[in-house]
Amino acid sequence: MRARNFNVKQAKQMILAALEWRRTTEGVGIDALYRQLDPYDFPEREEVFRYWPMWFHKPFQTGRPLNIQALGSINLSKLYKHVTPERHWQTILVNAESLTAEVLPAASAQAGRTIEQALVVVDLKGYSLSQFWQMKWLAHHSFDISQEYFPETMGQLVVINAPSSFTAIWSIIKPWLSAQTVAKISIYGQDYKHALLDLVDAENLPESLGGKCNCVHVGGCHIGNEGPWMVGRAERRARWLRGELDRPGVQWPVDTLDDRDGSLSPTETLHERDAVVEEKTKEPVALTAPLAVSA
Repeated sequence: MRARNFNVKQAKQMILAALEWRRTTEGVGIDALYRQLDPYDFPEREEVFRYWPMWFHKPFQTGRPLNIQALGSINLSKLYKHVTPERHWQTILVNAESLTAEVLPAASAQAGRTIEQALVVVDLKGYSLSQFWQMKWLAHHSFDISQEYFPETMGQLVVINAPSSFTAIWSIIKPWLSAQTVAKISIYGQDYKHALLDLVDAENLPESLGGKCNCVHVGGCHIGNEGPWMVGRAERRARWLRGELDRPGVQWPVDTLDDRDGSLSPTETLHERDAVVEEKTKEPVALTAPLAVSA
C-alpha cells in the first residue's frame, strides 16, 4: 500500500504481479530457486564476492541490519570467467530474497519487534565510469526487481567515497527513482565516517567503513555475513528443505507485533500510528526501495 500511495487498486495489481513473478521467475519461481541456490553457500560464492562484493552485517542500535555493497571492486570480465551471467543474476535474486526470508525475520526476533527495512551502504572507493557502464543493465534491472517485488525493504541509503564521475552516473540513475526514494539517499565523498557513525554504533560498523568491527572469528565482515540470521542457519535450512519448516528463516510471528517498522516512539501506540497513516492516505506517500539488496 505504501509503495502505491495507498491506492487499493494499484496495490492489488502490484501484489498480483509480484505473486506471478515469484511463481515464474527464472522458469521455476523464487521459492524453487532459493531451494536450488543457497545465497550463503554456493560453489562460485568466493568469486562472486571477490568481484561483486555485497553482504549483510549485524543489526545496529535501531535493529536494522546493514547491507554493504562495495561496488568499487566490481569486475564483471573477471567474474564471468568463474560464473555465467545467468548464474550471477540468479545469485542477485536469491540474495534479494534472503533479506525478507531470513535477515529481517532474524533481526526482528533479536529486536523483539518487527524490523522491515535495512540500511544500505554503497562504497564507491575506486569506482569508475567504465565500471558503471559494465553494470548498467544489472543495476537497472536490480532497481526494477527491488521496487516492484521487494518494496519498502530499504530504509535509507548512504553512498560513500563518491568519485567526481558520480555526478554523471547520478544523472543516469536518478530518473529511475521516485522523488521519495531520492529523499532517502545521502551522498558523501571521502569525508563520510561521521555520517555513518551518527547512524551506526562503532561496534557494529566494519573497520573498513570507519567502525570497530572486524568479525575476525569468521574471516572478516564481508565473508561471514555476521548477524542473528546465521545462528543455527545450516540446521534451519536443512529442516526447511525437508519440509519440516514453512519458511527458511527464523519463525517470527510478525502479525502479532505492535511496532511494525521499528519507528514507533516509546509512547506511541499502534492505534495512534494507524491514525497517522489514515491521515496520510489523503496525500501521496509512496516510499520504494531503489536497490536490490544483496547478501
